[in-house]
Amino acid sequence: MKCDIIIAGVGGQGILSIATVLGRAVIAKGWRLKQAEVHGMSQRGGAVQSHVRISDQPVASDVIPLGGADLVVSMEPMEALRYLPWLSTDGWLMVNKTPVENIAVYPEVEPIYKEIETWPRNMLFDGEAMAAEAGSARALNMVMLGAASIILPLEASVLEAGIQAQFAPKGEQVVETNLAAFRAARALAEKRKSELE
Repeated sequence: MKCDIIIAGVGGQGILSIATVLGRAVIAKGWRLKQAEVHGMSQRGGAVQSHVRISDQPVASDVIPLGGADLVVSMEPMEALRYLPWLSTDGWLMVNKTPVENIAVYPEVEPIYKEIETWPRNMLFDGEAMAAEAGSARALNMVMLGAASIILPLEASVLEAGIQAQFAPKGEQVVETNLAAFRAARALAEKRKSELE
């Protein structure tokens, strides 16, 4: 068993929290994990990405090769396009459709949506609206993890335990909000996946 995931977005979207929850879940299963990330520009709204490699066997490298990712989770649409070359031909693309216009020349978003939708296994949805409905716009990262969870080789219960551990220091309400975001997105993604298959 192996699963290679790229999580992409911009600073402040909680990408490293997704990677941490995944790491907790993998360790709880007794599996192997390697992770590499770029987050130097995170406080300036710059691009942030994390490679997460999960396996029940030793993992040689922490960087996913081109064409090797099983899943790309993108917190905003333009970043999704950046990582398309890393997706395997049967990989999944999960994208929050709300752009983060952190550059003066951010392109028109409709052509970006069209490009994303050409990928055979894509889910493009309004993750920010789902996070707000769960109780906090900051829960976008757990919305995206919830959507991705239908592809991951980890049970929802193990991921939920990781969410609880990650957010417990912030209080029970924060934990419940993040769990609600995760569950709502998982349910939506399960429905969309069944429609695609």
